[in-house]
Amino acid sequence: MSDPVSAFRDAVHSGDVDAAVALFAPDAVFHSPVVHKPYEGREALRVILRAVVTVFEDFRYTGAYADGDDGGVLVFTARVGDRALEGVDILRAVDGVLTELTVMVRPYSAATALRERMAALLT
Repeated sequence: MSDPVSAFRDAVHSGDVDAAVALFAPDAVFHSPVVHKPYEGREALRVILRAVVTVFEDFRYTGAYADGDDGGVLVFTARVGDRALEGVDILRAVDGVLTELTVMVRPYSAATALRERMAALLT
């Protein structure tokens, strides 16, 4: 994996949201698995990641795929309540700085549980 992707994985595994967010450009973009409009900026990303570490239980990365210096994909598993889910973090980077994070999860029932829990935390 490229350095920023590995650093992101390590920060998330250790629960260090601030370290994870620091790897992103100030104008980074986050694409949610359950919200149509992208979130922009580090502070939006910080709020979302803090909520995610509260909502996801038994979170762990299970695989990683490199895309050279342009980013990579991290595969993960977690639970939201009684719903097991699988997902991927798609990370894009420019010159060693993360610029974009897209998250996809499955199955639909877990994505729905995720949307409900995240909405309760973010409203």
